[in-house]
Amino acid sequence: MAALSKPFVDGLDAQVVRYQHCLQCGQAQTLARHACQECGSQALEWLDASGAATVRAAAVVSRAPSDAFRALAPYTLVIAELDEGPRLMGHADAGIAIGTRVKAHFFRHQERTLVRFAAIE
Repeated sequence: MAALSKPFVDGLDAQVVRYQHCLQCGQAQTLARHACQECGSQALEWLDASGAATVRAAAVVSRAPSDAFRALAPYTLVIAELDEGPRLMGHADAGIAIGTRVKAHFFRHQERTLVRFAAIE
């Protein structure tokens, strides 16, 4: 695992979604980067997200891209906009539609912790 993404992966293992926050401009980003996407500042900190989000895109994967995910197919992937601002791709319960309010949950697969979004009831 790359040192840059370690706080994110450690968060998943602790069942927490983490994101980077720029101390210069306030931009939030989910992908681990050395600098802010917005202003280029390297003054970044990791924060814990609430896990609440809104689905912005959804797709059903019928044919897994690799053997590692074949056992899960068919499965739903979504891009969810966290309430804190950044977007994150993750698994989701079947039938999740664009615009649905969801909460991040977690599951283990192939010795990794992955995100699975479920509708907020």
